[in-house]
Amino acid sequence: MKIVILAAGMGSRLGNPFPKPLTPLVNGKSIMQMQVDNINSYYSVEDINVVVGFKKDLIMERFPEVSYIYNPLFDTTNTSKSLLRALRKFKDKSVLWMNGDVVFDEKLFDVLNPFIKKKQSFVAVNTSKVADEEVKYTLENGFIKELSKTVKGGLGEAVGINYIASKDINSFIARLEECDANDYFERGIEIAIEKDGLEVCAVDISQFNCMEVDFQEDLDNANKLLE
Repeated sequence: MKIVILAAGMGSRLGNPFPKPLTPLVNGKSIMQMQVDNINSYYSVEDINVVVGFKKDLIMERFPEVSYIYNPLFDTTNTSKSLLRALRKFKDKSVLWMNGDVVFDEKLFDVLNPFIKKKQSFVAVNTSKVADEEVKYTLENGFIKELSKTVKGGLGEAVGINYIASKDINSFIARLEECDANDYFERGIEIAIEKDGLEVCAVDISQFNCMEVDFQEDLDNANKLLE
């Protein structure tokens, strides 16, 4: 299995002059340092691949031990195209990927690992809240049916940690290629579900701290969890 961190974006909503994954947290680590440390507790740091773009050298200098994939169109494309660049390299392998702005408790891997071991594609979700601006989902026959920010009657929020099994990856790559430049990768999942019958589980990690940092309020709340 390969692991991908999506860190190419400009993170303009948070207002940093540097890549958002390098945002310092109250525990003395950056968001990405927490991610790398948490991943390394369960997997090998050698399997981590970071998609970079905006001020890429700052990230690459900070984390020389991981591999990198460059998205030169970071300022005109969204996560669907950054992820596509990574998956094209690993089209015969399973891939666990996450957004580069997710602050999470490493123990959530205890919940995710059984699905990884049986090679079941999934989206990690939080069922304790359903905010309007977040990516939401619905289910049909136990698998995800809809996955977007515009979903009505969402059952929970996608938290930005996901897994595609090797048996499903070529279908997913093809659907990411169909996505518009400004689409999030969730659109590729949704198209693969619609057109290919891709079966994606919603894995509930609500019992653990997990938060995407888009705004200053998110950062404040993430820091409160770490105090």
